[in-house]
Amino acid sequence: MRRTLSALGLAGALLAVAVAVPAAASAGEDDADRADRASHRPIVIAHRGASGYRPEHTLEAYRLAIRMGADYIEPDLVSTKDGVLVARHENEISGTTDVSTRPEFAGRKATKTIDGVAVTGWFTEDLTLAELKTLRAKERLPQVRVANTAFDGKFEVPTFQEVIDLARTESRNRGRTIGVYPETKHSSYFASIGLALEEPLVAVLAANKLTHRNDPVFIQSFETANLRKLDTMIDVPLVQLMDAAGRPYDFTAAGDTRTYADLTTPAGLAWVAKYADGVGLHKNLIVPRDPAGKLLAPTTVIRDAHREKLVVHAWTFRAENQFLPADFRIGADPNARGDITSEYEFFLGLGLDGVFADQPDTAVAARTGLAER
Repeated sequence: MRRTLSALGLAGALLAVAVAVPAAASAGEDDADRADRASHRPIVIAHRGASGYRPEHTLEAYRLAIRMGADYIEPDLVSTKDGVLVARHENEISGTTDVSTRPEFAGRKATKTIDGVAVTGWFTEDLTLAELKTLRAKERLPQVRVANTAFDGKFEVPTFQEVIDLARTESRNRGRTIGVYPETKHSSYFASIGLALEEPLVAVLAANKLTHRNDPVFIQSFETANLRKLDTMIDVPLVQLMDAAGRPYDFTAAGDTRTYADLTTPAGLAWVAKYADGVGLHKNLIVPRDPAGKLLAPTTVIRDAHREKLVVHAWTFRAENQFLPADFRIGADPNARGDITSEYEFFLGLGLDGVFADQPDTAVAARTGLAER
């Protein structure tokens, strides 16, 4: 069942303030396309929470993102041994928790093949929720975000239900709707070990009465098969994630030779539009970079997606120089902050409907600045 959304998905329903984007537009976009979206504003999605300021996927990271004005908080979802969905970037958790220092879990270290790649470490599916709750989160990029390491060991790994509870409480306390934007991670892998993510995800959303297209939820995935399955199970908007290289793992497993690049063509987007309501695009699919990291001409992907009635959200906006196009870097220190505001202004000017941000306050400020022009 294909749901029809407004040009900004849920943004019109959730956000009352209207903002016109700058005059710049995606390649090939006409005046009617731009006018249709001029009465809306792009949403700010807190990527793993305010992960530029706190260890990612912790309640404190999500709470801070909400205080900074984010419209949605984004939990990546994996499963515990007893089938509970928890928020972690990956099911291998040695980089985001203190599990490797816990002698009681030394025997759980393992090597597994995840999406065709051998991975060694400790995995959520080998721990019960009770065991996982004894661990504490730590910063995943300690060399880049040194300040975040001050919070190592302070926060638990949250369940998806706890993330929803936080969003609902903060929505009530702040008088504005805060949405959740879960991503199912390694869907084919979890299905192969008897811990499919889709059924518990739908069950949690149903228990919280978040099952309709106007509810403040997007579900995203880099795979296609699970989104197509979810399209038959729930009516919330679905977003097909697309990387700048490679292909969905379910395509690889099925012998389908299509790549993410193939899915960004007009024909590919028309196929995606049969089951999804939006696309979450790597920024390089929108504006490629040359070998020196400088921006090239924008592609037509935003225009092409909008013509299929797909919303377009871009990932990931990060303030540090090493993540920015060369055009917006300041100085030579890769970990220093560059001109993230100019990057937002440039990309929002192309007609984006939302941005994933590690520092959501910077995205909110840039959006506000554009509205005041």
